Amino acid sequence: MMQESDYFEMNRVGWDKRAAAHFDSSFYDLPGFLAGQTSLREIELAELDDVSGQSLLHLQCHFGMDTLSWARMGAICTGVDISPVAIDKARALAQTLTLDAEFVCTDVYSYQRSGASPYDIVFTSYGAICWLPDLRRWADIIASNLAVGGLFYIVDFHPIYDLLAGYSYFTQVQPEVEEEGTYTENGAGVTAKLATWAHPMSSVINALINVGIQIERVSEFPFSPYNCFDGMVEREPGRFYLDHKGNDVPIVYSITGRKVV
Repeated sequence: MMQESDYFEMNRVGWDKRAAAHFDSSFYDLPGFLAGQTSLREIELAELDDVSGQSLLHLQCHFGMDTLSWARMGAICTGVDISPVAIDKARALAQTLTLDAEFVCTDVYSYQRSGASPYDIVFTSYGAICWLPDLRRWADIIASNLAVGGLFYIVDFHPIYDLLAGYSYFTQVQPEVEEEGTYTENGAGVTAKLATWAHPMSSVINALINVGIQIERVSEFPFSPYNCFDGMVEREPGRFYLDHKGNDVPIVYSITGRKVV
């Protein structure tokens, strides 16, 4: 039976391949980003809008476009990701854009800020926590790196989609392991074996509550800012909907919380 470290190494290899392809994809639109466009989407921009002058930790940052978008808005940013290819590209982007952001290559469970004050904000987004087997340890990392009074914010794909797609809604001890491509238009030849874990919303919320994060808001959205699942329809610009038996699927959720102890 494979160990957690084996699954993490599997995913690291897969995300190294993905990062190389994603960097050159029109999906991520690097030329537009370099020209000044933000990579952040309407949901997180509306719900997490005041970051200027605040220290921000971005967990599972990929190659740093969202991290650097927050830096452009005045945040003092640190991005963390398991993929050295992604982190190298993030550092190169920061240098090209002359933005003062730090990038650290490590898995989430191993990250701990040293020699500095805790962060004002911890942020994570779309498609992140499915790569982690244990949300209790994830929440511990959030709490240990977040200042008392600091803000935690997650926006992610709603786990109900897993059920509709034929996967477990609830967390299983062993992950789903599949050989799959990637979601960018240039990713047909980028295949890798990847391990993912399902997490119901109750597990996400309770993990945060149990480490002293007071939930201030939970939001659910019937649209995604990404056209990333089969059958989605763009009814309004930048809003992609998914129908199930004549009804809109809740496709994205967000949680805002504040560390109180």
